[in-house]
Amino acid sequence: MAYVISDECVSCGACEAECPVNAISEGDGKYVIDADTCVECGACAGVCPVGAPSAE
Repeated sequence: MAYVISDECVSCGACEAECPVNAISEGDGKYVIDADTCVECGACAGVCPVGAPSAE
């Protein structure tokens, strides 16, 4: 399943820069992951300072 970003997101952008397939973009108040593009690599979760991305 694709990764999702929880409301814990602090909009730092670390995950967007790390995503190898550009599935992450800035949303309204937090970053969002396009489930159709996500390859479930977990790179975003590895760099998030608050642990917001997780596999759904």
